Amino acid sequence: MRALVVDPTLLDPGSGRRGRGRRRRAQPSSSLPVEVRDVRTPVPPGPGWVLIRPALAGICGTDLALVHRDPVPNVLTAYAAGGTFIPGHEIVGVVERACSTRWAREGDRVLVEPTLRCAHKGLAECRRCRAGDTHLCENADRGGSLCSGRSVGSSEKAGGGWSEGFLVHEDMLVPADGISDQRGVLAEPAATALHAVLRWTRRGDTAVVIGTGALSRLIVATLRRMHPDLDVIVLHDSRSVTRPRLGRRHRESAPLNGDPNAAFMAIRSIGANRVWHGSSEQMLQKTAEHMEARLMRPAGGGLPVLDGGVDVVFDCRASALSIDLAVRLLRAGGTLVLCGRSGRHEIEWSLIWARELTVRGAASYGREPDGKRTFGTVREWLSDSSFPVDGVVTHRFPLDEYTAALAIAQAGTAAGAVKVVFEGPAATSLRPSAAAVVVHQPDEPVLLQSTAARVRGGRVKVS
Repeated sequence: MRALVVDPTLLDPGSGRRGRGRRRRAQPSSSLPVEVRDVRTPVPPGPGWVLIRPALAGICGTDLALVHRDPVPNVLTAYAAGGTFIPGHEIVGVVERACSTRWAREGDRVLVEPTLRCAHKGLAECRRCRAGDTHLCENADRGGSLCSGRSVGSSEKAGGGWSEGFLVHEDMLVPADGISDQRGVLAEPAATALHAVLRWTRRGDTAVVIGTGALSRLIVATLRRMHPDLDVIVLHDSRSVTRPRLGRRHRESAPLNGDPNAAFMAIRSIGANRVWHGSSEQMLQKTAEHMEARLMRPAGGGLPVLDGGVDVVFDCRASALSIDLAVRLLRAGGTLVLCGRSGRHEIEWSLIWARELTVRGAASYGREPDGKRTFGTVREWLSDSSFPVDGVVTHRFPLDEYTAALAIAQAGTAAGAVKVVFEGPAATSLRPSAAAVVVHQPDEPVLLQSTAARVRGGRVKVS
């Protein structure tokens, strides 16, 4: 089968290593450690494992950081994947081969929850997995007899979605009946967005989302669905949308044709009450006017702090600039939810303790405090055509056009892109008819748990 492989040795021609597969049509314009190769089709290692043919596989910020070899925060190098691997963890696909499964059958369309936990690796369960917090597995850095890595897309044995086939265990799958490919590929980032929103306990009426990418938009859609009366403000950070953070090679290969006004209108159509763009100073002033809050200026100068600011900030940028803005926007007792790939930054810790702010991280999904599986709730929402995410996927590419796909994804809104995806062998452009869409009631459990799934007449019954 074919796969888009990340191989660091591609940047070192003298190494002589070309990976396990035969090299196939490497694109000469790329200076990245990636190429399309013929690789061995993985075989399910035991009962419950299945081979998935991807329909669509998304490109996210973590993927781009790995491909572009962005520096990993030093403390996180303990978890970093090394060597050769096949990325791709945002996936909707079709079961190609099943090995002694309880419910998954060949031909089933499925969403993939990519997190690998102890049981998937053939390890004894850690404390977090036993407690149901599998997304916080304490063996994330370890490999076992079945596979290794933190998730699909970082495991050499399991593979990833940027390919024609990869392995998962059936309890990592959720049925995708009634969900189009365009919506199904958003299941993973939508689960990330839902988990982030659930990290906040509402105590006010105004929320700010920093960023205009796919995760930011999904957080907006989630906030609107969960809190219809909430005032949602989206801020683009102080960098202009017409001046993206691009290197020379990306400026040459990615057309910068994004329309900021169109992007902001799209965000409002998803559920934002208002979308603002400008410097940190301007954002603080606009928020103060809107909230009728006071701008308090430090004695030594610098950016002001709001007295009577917003209840929560979801920071999808997580840069030094955005974090500094966030803690100044929050009211006393407010919450900052860090959703982006933050590193080591210097921030105003005095505002954290003096104003009793809460800072919460949000990076994954699993079992939420209400007992529901995050992917179960997301599956309900994606089955409901009123959940307004159809425009989030903006670009589709075959694997062979990976150079263009990665450049467009890196450029983001500056190139008119939100979510860029690769098309796999199971891809279809057909959308389900209205009659085919299954809408679940909020109290109907849609959990696929290893101890809960039961097969009745070839169909899944979830208890």
